[in-house]
Amino acid sequence: MSKATRKDAQSPAPHAADSHELIRVHGARVNNLKDVSIEIPKRRLTVFTGVSGSGKSSLVFNTIAAESQRLINETYSAFLQGFMPALARPEVDVLEGLTTAIIVDQQRMGSDPRSTVGTATDVNAMLRILFSRLGKPHIGSPQAFSFNVASISGAGAVTMERAGRTIKERRSFSVTGGMCPRCEGRGTINDIDLSQLYDDSKSIAEGAFTIPGWKSDSWWTVRTYAESGFLDPNKPIRKFTKKEMQDFLYREPTKVKVEGVNLTYEGLIPKIQKSFLSKDKESMQPHIRAFVERAVTFTTCPDCDGTRLSETARSSKIGRMNIADACAMQISDLAEWVRELAEPSVAPLLKALQDTLDSFVEIGLGYLSLDRPTGTLSGGEAQRTKMIRHLGSSLTDVTYVFDEPTIGLHPHDIQRMNNLLQRLRDKGNTVLVVEHKPEAIAIADHVVDLGPGAGTKGGEVVFEGTVEGLRAGGTLTGQHLDDRASLKPSVRKPSGALEVRGADTHNLQGIDVDIPLGVLVAVTGVAGSGKSSLIHGSVSGQDGVVAVDQAPIRGSRRSNPATYTGLLEPIRKAFAKANGVKPALFSANSEGACPNCNGAGVIYTDLAMMAGIETTCEECEGKRFQASVLEHHFGGKDISEVLAMSVAEAEEFFAEGEARLPAAHKILDRLVDVGLGYLRLGQPLTTLSGGERQRLKLATHMAEKGGVYVLDEPTTGLHLADVEQLLGLLDRLVDAGKSVIVIEHHQAVMAHADWIIDLGPGAGHDGGRLVFEGTPADLVAARATLTGEHLADYVRS
Repeated sequence: MSKATRKDAQSPAPHAADSHELIRVHGARVNNLKDVSIEIPKRRLTVFTGVSGSGKSSLVFNTIAAESQRLINETYSAFLQGFMPALARPEVDVLEGLTTAIIVDQQRMGSDPRSTVGTATDVNAMLRILFSRLGKPHIGSPQAFSFNVASISGAGAVTMERAGRTIKERRSFSVTGGMCPRCEGRGTINDIDLSQLYDDSKSIAEGAFTIPGWKSDSWWTVRTYAESGFLDPNKPIRKFTKKEMQDFLYREPTKVKVEGVNLTYEGLIPKIQKSFLSKDKESMQPHIRAFVERAVTFTTCPDCDGTRLSETARSSKIGRMNIADACAMQISDLAEWVRELAEPSVAPLLKALQDTLDSFVEIGLGYLSLDRPTGTLSGGEAQRTKMIRHLGSSLTDVTYVFDEPTIGLHPHDIQRMNNLLQRLRDKGNTVLVVEHKPEAIAIADHVVDLGPGAGTKGGEVVFEGTVEGLRAGGTLTGQHLDDRASLKPSVRKPSGALEVRGADTHNLQGIDVDIPLGVLVAVTGVAGSGKSSLIHGSVSGQDGVVAVDQAPIRGSRRSNPATYTGLLEPIRKAFAKANGVKPALFSANSEGACPNCNGAGVIYTDLAMMAGIETTCEECEGKRFQASVLEHHFGGKDISEVLAMSVAEAEEFFAEGEARLPAAHKILDRLVDVGLGYLRLGQPLTTLSGGERQRLKLATHMAEKGGVYVLDEPTTGLHLADVEQLLGLLDRLVDAGKSVIVIEHHQAVMAHADWIIDLGPGAGHDGGRLVFEGTPADLVAARATLTGEHLADYVRS
């Protein structure tokens, strides 16, 4: 009998499993989406384009990725689901063909001082094991090298039953951790300036406290001190006895009774530390943040020299290197050090550590160090740091979702990012990318363009197909895809110069530079070359300088453009004055709130481990205010109707006639200037895109008085068409007599600048030097730097 097998003459019928090649979305209505229906090919790279606010994130993150995560959560038991965030099903009719979604977004990675690049990527964990095995002298297990574990010990008698008898035994225990006892693993210690907390020439009864929000009639603050019995409230603070001062500043929490009410008295220093210093500074209101910056100074811990580690942890070394030295090294250098270690007993560990460090270098983050706090990373750096763990993953048929992965990247680095995205796709994964950069859009297998406009004017799919089809499609993205800003025929003449001498923040190598004033200056260079270190380290913070950094604006569902920009304040006062009532009535977060929904406009029903239900409040019909408040009018409209207006409509409404309100009109003008005329005044901040939040922040900072504006990558999240509007805004600022300094990678901004300061030539210790200063035309003509080469290619293409 022949062993040879014969193939069927006919090809086999397609297997049923091979028919699921698409992700199908039908009838998506999340946020501003208008019954969107699309089919996305699996195992391909699909780029989603469209103006900021057109609905890209609503479709990709809030619909496709959100439903994938919800379905995965539902596979766990009800007990486990009780500990997980409850996710509601997105508002969509049909979602088919979903695979496991891994989201790599721009969310900051937490600003806890103990969270570092090393702890966030598990490299620290591997280093701790390495030092516990190879370090000399041997000091203990891996936790002996952890700045998150304190050393503790204890002893005592233990009572137990044994063979019917009660016996006592002495037991002791000890845990060796690596935490510095002085700074508790933070690397810094804080010192509070008491003169910023109170005026010691006054008594508490005379209003000595200068802390924001501490009013004389507050039970929880001033009255607790005044009526505690520990202090004389009528005596000036500078005349307190030693005991009174000790009780005033440092007393441990003690129960006291004030007018029959049980309260807790606590020394001023620990109270300030708990109420202000334990919070993320960026989440504070501006006046609270300003107070903290005035009152608190942070200095490097003298005991551990900022390493966060105890002396014992620093004493154990591999060769001449301790773990603190390793974490302080530039990652590209650390990778070389690890490569030279040859120890068969830990070979698998060294291989894993080497691969992870090489991934940092490959992704363009080799200039970072492992001890860099994650709160100091830019949005782009945070996103790429999250990518590290996925680069070596063996998973396939996964959906990776990226939010503008090219943010913060120099044109030189974008090709490297493109290669990484294509590598993930080629392993058999579906890659979905929200992107604005033409260089990143160009590598797409499939493009979905949303629009045609933003907000209520968007939310529709205006194009689906190839990149070439997009170019010819006539949509706003297609029209601008090949846009190239040209060099200006003439540049403005500076009116003076801001001198920077010996700048050595982070990797800067003693830079001397004169920054021209009265013109538009672009500060350029590859990621990690020292741009932010130069400007934020030497320029921001000076008198007359208004700095708009990359920190995201925060806000709950109750926050909206009207509250964030301060616009609601003059509107409330105008309503109050016109109707002879209190301004507090016209705030949905105060006295005017609907009592049924507490001013939220919706009722939340908690269903334990299942997703909560959100229904429109029947009492106020989602308007958020009491019915009696809506009887009061200004300019013929009630407060809910005003908050329902778009910025552009409100600008007209408050411009003239009986509703004329110059204070409100000025704020609305700035919002229109930054291209946010379509936003509703009462739209929750949680529904805004990243680009919209960035511009809202810019509009708010434009109100600050200063002669120099510093903008850190203002094109973040902006569509190609929006960049033109931004350039017009920058020109108007300069023409109004301001000086504008922009840290930027976008070639259109570079080409439009009057003066360029280019740092490099590389990143980390390979950067930090001034490689060019002059006009864009001179930079293009010289082509002597990476920036010059890419700008020359851009303006000539």
